[in-house]
Amino acid sequence: MSMQNPVFIPGPTNMPEAIRQACYMPTIDHRSPMFGKILHPCLENVRTILKSNSAHIFIFPSTGTGGWETALTNTLSPGDKVLAARNGMFSHRWIDMCQRHQLDVQIVETTWGDGLPADRYTEILKADSNHKIKVVLATHNETATGVKSDIAAVRAALDAAGHPALLFVDGVSSIASMDFRFDEWGVDVAVTGSQKGFMLPAGLAIVGFSQNAIDAARDAKLPRTFFDINDMAKGYAANAFPYTPPVGLMNGLKLATDMLLEEGLENVFARHHRIAEGVRQAVSAWGLELCASSPDVYSDTVSAIRTPEGFNATEIVTHAADKYGVAFGVGLGEVAGKVFRIGHLGSLTDVLALSGIATAEMVMADLGLDVRLGSGVAAAQEYYRSNPAASALMAA
Repeated sequence: MSMQNPVFIPGPTNMPEAIRQACYMPTIDHRSPMFGKILHPCLENVRTILKSNSAHIFIFPSTGTGGWETALTNTLSPGDKVLAARNGMFSHRWIDMCQRHQLDVQIVETTWGDGLPADRYTEILKADSNHKIKVVLATHNETATGVKSDIAAVRAALDAAGHPALLFVDGVSSIASMDFRFDEWGVDVAVTGSQKGFMLPAGLAIVGFSQNAIDAARDAKLPRTFFDINDMAKGYAANAFPYTPPVGLMNGLKLATDMLLEEGLENVFARHHRIAEGVRQAVSAWGLELCASSPDVYSDTVSAIRTPEGFNATEIVTHAADKYGVAFGVGLGEVAGKVFRIGHLGSLTDVLALSGIATAEMVMADLGLDVRLGSGVAAAQEYYRSNPAASALMAA
């Protein structure tokens, strides 16, 4: 794998050089006021990126998986009931975590490629007259299938049922890349990580809690120590963590969030949509289809591309790495061997996206697929030329 080439996996994503340098900083006393000057801007900037005025932000040395565990262990007790749809590998893994924590999960099996079934949620929540369901899980962007779900519709399902369950949203591959509205959608816990839209290495679990979720933490009985938000809040009040913080990553997060806000959130979302649409135009020109079942659920951060029946899509990923030094994503779970994935989020431009499209074409041609060299590139070029960017990526 060439370290000169950009990666086209859906995380970790490419890092702007300025962010990499921000992470590479001298040692400081993490219990001094100097750390507070890194910590508190991170918390404020993340709150702004979530489009919230009041969310309580917590940043743990972990990944998105640790963020899932933070959400569950701080708000629930053994035996509590959770409602979740399984429509991809990452919703499946969150469900698995719930079960390992002795939670009672009601699973709505959903076709991989479809979005969350908000109408089915409404039926289940209305039938739960005793309010046994304590939490509804929702994966905003299913990274395995390239599917975006309508979180506003999930909130509407809760409201239509008059149900008090908390709404937890996995925004690991959407937040900081796609529009996310914590307050407007009535989200109670939002989970993300540093290695995707924030353009950092893996290592930070970033979560936002509503006041309702904070209140639930008072009575929650699941064990927690490392991921205890109460301990973390006490640490923040003293410009510190309850243990040694990842200072370099936090310094990188401060710069990353500054860069995103300087670019402008709506510009960030528009940039991701434009790049994604160029990839989608290429896929169409190749005569292939996305795993996502319809345009209303197309993800703007990752495209899972179906290959012809009988062809092992994993060969595309392997060949790209071996011959061209370029990384694409493999299919996972039910779509393993059936799709390959092009990640198009984080620090990415039209020009970089075109290089990934061109490489995918060469790989497929090498492997004997009926793909004409230049067809996808031309389709993406035409789209990018006809839809100029509103702003450039702030990646000095």
